[in-house]
Amino acid sequence: MGGMQAVILAGGLATRMRPLTKDTPKAMLEVAGRPFIAWQLEQLARYGYSRVLLCLGYLGEQVRGFVRDGAHFDLEVEYAFDGPRLLGTGGALRRSVERLAPLFLVTYGDSYLPFDYAGPLRDLEAQPDALATMSVFENAGRWDASNTQVEGDHVVRYEKGSDDPALRHIDYGATALRREALMRLPPDTAVGLDSLQSDLAREGRLRSYEAHERFYEIGSEEGLRELELYLSRTHG
Repeated sequence: MGGMQAVILAGGLATRMRPLTKDTPKAMLEVAGRPFIAWQLEQLARYGYSRVLLCLGYLGEQVRGFVRDGAHFDLEVEYAFDGPRLLGTGGALRRSVERLAPLFLVTYGDSYLPFDYAGPLRDLEAQPDALATMSVFENAGRWDASNTQVEGDHVVRYEKGSDDPALRHIDYGATALRREALMRLPPDTAVGLDSLQSDLAREGRLRSYEAHERFYEIGSEEGLRELELYLSRTHG
């Protein structure tokens, strides 16, 4: 199969969103009249993606029942389900490595990003020495804790959970990766994607792609309300 591939990591338990997510996976929460996953898939198709791998866990069958094969989003959608043991964002990708394109985009199942989703992939394709291109936003602590230091067109430091005021950028929520980079991660091991991103930043092999509009996420009720307002305003 040809065409650009995106991976959506949507296997989390969404405990911060209880009771809304007690019987509904986060990807299926209603936002501006539609399940969130519909907005996300439409964004990916709009920017030229034709293939999506949905990595699902908690209540994931509801997502598959809604999205099906993705044809009504002009996409080919496949599924990878968490096994009995949660492997984290990096572990889920490592487990699915044989189903990934040589270059692909990974994003998160609670992120809505008003930017060119194809941009990081184009950047990585043009830079054969890089192993990944992370989308970044000059957040300066406004929307969440900043965790990224950018110099020129590279991410030189990435510390998830940091509160260092010297870090002015934040991981925007979409990273293009070379499949080979995932082979650095141990198989069948719980590990976050951030550990790989941090290593690549230290090695000078993680490029940056600047986004200029704030990100939205539905990991909290406040975030859900903010996205609802944004989508109602821009798509109403």
